[in-house]
Order: sequence, then C-alpha cells, then structure tokens
Amino acid sequence: MVISAPSGAGKSSIVRGLLAADTGVVASTSVTTRAPRPGEVDGKDYFFIDMARFLAMSAEGALLEHALVFGRGYGTPRAPVEACLAAGRDVVLDIDWQGWRQLRAALPGDVVGVFILPPSLAALETRLRGRGSDGAAEVARRMQAARHEISHWEEFDHLLVNDDLAACTAAVASILVAARCTLARGLGAARLARSLAGDRV
Repeated sequence: MVISAPSGAGKSSIVRGLLAADTGVVASTSVTTRAPRPGEVDGKDYFFIDMARFLAMSAEGALLEHALVFGRGYGTPRAPVEACLAAGRDVVLDIDWQGWRQLRAALPGDVVGVFILPPSLAALETRLRGRGSDGAAEVARRMQAARHEISHWEEFDHLLVNDDLAACTAAVASILVAARCTLARGLGAARLARSLAGDRV
C-alpha cells in the first residue's frame, strides 16, 4: 500500500497509526541521501547513504522506485519489500506520486495507492509552520511543492481528506482490509471456495 500526500498532510502519522493497529503490516524503510535530522536513526527512519551509493543502487535495479526531491535522493530498496511480500506480509510505503507510478509498474496488480489531502491549503500551511523546524522560505517551497503533489491525485486508487486523523487512519485501514479480500489477493479464501464448491469454480 502506497500512502502519498503533500508534506504536512499527515501521512507519517497515518502510517504510524496503521502499524500500531495492524500487526500484519510492515513499513518500508527508504534510502535517502539527505543528512539525518535530530533523533532520526539509521536503518529505522531511513537508510542514510551518499549520492554515489544511491545512483549505484538505482543503476543496479536495487530500488523499486526512486526520485530526486529538492536535490536529495529517495528510494525504496527492492530486497526487503519483496522478502516481506513473499512471507505474506503487507508493506506500507510513504512515498510521492513519482514513486507510486514506479511501484505500480514494478509490482503490477499488487499495489494499492491512497492519496491524502489536507482540509485546505491554509490548514496545510499552519501545520508546516507549527512544526517549527522550517523557516519561512522552506515553508513557501513546501507549499509550492504541495500544489504540484495534489495535482496528481487522480492517478491514485483512493482519495481521503485528513481533517480528522483518527477517522482518516481508520479509513486507510479499511482500504487495506478490502484490498486483502480481492480475488487476486485472498488466495486462502479462494482455495477454500474451490474446495467447498467441489472444484467447480
């Protein structure tokens, strides 16, 4: 499951809520070339690597998706995600619309995309300023980027408005449950259906 949103719309909080409520979900840890922020832990928040390693991983096909954002590299390592999927675990990814496009192409038929909207641009700006970690110029840049991110909302499978964090997180959890129940993914239930129908389905 890909959860995408402009910076400040609450996607990280939604991912944390989903992980706390559903033990069958694993969060993908991205690689990035940016420096760690205070309190961030390598291997937990991100895998912090240099640009040379990032470019090499991209060239080797070791990233399911990757992008340059504000001059920094971000990407999803292929091996951990494929290992989780092979073990029957669901993986949630906090990535942008570019990553969604690439991941959908890399794993056709096995990715669900959810785009999260803020209730308004004014609310989004208030959230960004409330973080206290970015100056006015950075907030302005993020607001400009937010409009561009939002312009890609129609590419996703689901669209939610995060005007209530608990309700939005619950809606994302419901989408995940529904995705697990599709005929393509509910293999155990499909086997049971075939046996109950005497293999006539």
